[in-house]
Amino acid sequence: MAMELHKFHGGLKLETHKTITDDIVATQHPLPARIILPLRQHIGIPSEPIIKVGDHVLKGQTIARANGYVSIPLHASTSGKVIDIGDYPVPHPAELSATCIVIEPDGEDKWCDISPTHEYASVDPKKLQDVIRDCGITGLGGAGFPAHVKLNEGVRNVVDTLIINGVECEPFITCDDRLIQEKADYVVAGTQMIRHAVQAKHCVIAVEDDMPEAYEALAKLVSDDIELIKVPARYPAGSEKQLIQVITGKEVPSGGLAIQIGIVMHNVATAASVYRAVTRGEPLISRYVTITGKVEAPRNLQVLLGTPVIDCLKACGYEPNDNHCIILGGPMMGMNVTNPEIPITKTTNCILVEKKKNVTIEMPCIRCGACVDVCPIKLLPQQLYWHARSDNLEEAQRYHIFDCIECGCCSYVCPSNIPLVQYYRYAKSQIAAEERRRDGADHARARFMAHEARHDQDQQADSDDLPLLADPESDVQAKKDYIDEAVKRTRQKRGKQQTKPEDKSGK
Repeated sequence: MAMELHKFHGGLKLETHKTITDDIVATQHPLPARIILPLRQHIGIPSEPIIKVGDHVLKGQTIARANGYVSIPLHASTSGKVIDIGDYPVPHPAELSATCIVIEPDGEDKWCDISPTHEYASVDPKKLQDVIRDCGITGLGGAGFPAHVKLNEGVRNVVDTLIINGVECEPFITCDDRLIQEKADYVVAGTQMIRHAVQAKHCVIAVEDDMPEAYEALAKLVSDDIELIKVPARYPAGSEKQLIQVITGKEVPSGGLAIQIGIVMHNVATAASVYRAVTRGEPLISRYVTITGKVEAPRNLQVLLGTPVIDCLKACGYEPNDNHCIILGGPMMGMNVTNPEIPITKTTNCILVEKKKNVTIEMPCIRCGACVDVCPIKLLPQQLYWHARSDNLEEAQRYHIFDCIECGCCSYVCPSNIPLVQYYRYAKSQIAAEERRRDGADHARARFMAHEARHDQDQQADSDDLPLLADPESDVQAKKDYIDEAVKRTRQKRGKQQTKPEDKSGK
């Protein structure tokens, strides 16, 4: 029986521009001249290098270990020599630099020793989770949340439904569409492995209704234990909270997680990576990336992580042009980049080249309410704007600014050309900075108090080593007795001086 679908509030019907690339077979990008691998490739704590400059590494070799629970190891994308470990420009809205491991490929592309996990269905779910963590797999459809953390939440909690997300709602991006068309068997098998890892009761693979080839490729492979559904192509239907609402009718609570309502969601590319990790022992070292827009030969490329963006553009016939802008991601949620030497990371799904737009003048808000109508989270974008603009961060939090998924629907429809999402990002960064400062102050206060406690203990220990002194009360009494005795002697002395000797002369 077909699953009943639901609607989410707001959203937009956008021109997709997907036909540019979704019918073209993906090609393997050649080895670049150098590989630049940021230690932070995901949400969480950056990994920690375990190699040094000058070392020779093999493809798939662990070069940085996980540095905490919400952290994953990093692997060499190819074989070669480590030529540097230092700060390089990385994908970031503020165009920051971060620590990277730089590898000069030797051209051999030689693998290290890897081994599969046999009979995964009989393996303990916790062990399967460890395999996925050790292979460095993150979510490949969003912010890059370490996959094993979601799986672990599934092991700890009862999972009613596992959703594999193939809903590629943002315009221009077709990397998941092509992956499904070419590797549908990987996606279906990886889905079954993830289901075993979280012990989900039900399993759904969802694609958009404008992805017919991908749907047919999956339909040939799915069995009765997996439900394959089409959802309406409406932006941002592929966002986690919106897709959950469409499929189940349930809403993730404000500030909460999907697991709180018994749901775990992973991307189709994540499922394919899990298949490679379990059946072959392959870590995550490459991904499909859509290269599209104002390029000569737009297509999807299978790219080694760490490949510079400019190399991918040149592979599609692009020549630098001052009239063009480069966007990492899609036109709605992507970030503009001015340095095309930044590397492809685990979260890079698209490189879009567009003609530079004329600068629009930001006008005053006219309170039309269009932003409220399209917000898929049912927030009050106008109120968030006022509080973010005035640095009233406490009020911004009261209006649930961290529930904003930064989809850009509000900015898209704003008649005053207000870059609303930029204000929200600014406010979020300020709140996060304040929390770090407060956490730092609390840490410093705790250290000071601990220091004072140790100082008091040391003083007490020193006093214990000194000779015992007289009791303070007896000491005071002794002084009082001494003074009284002195006064008594003085009075006696004065009495003797006042008593004269008898005059015997008779005078």
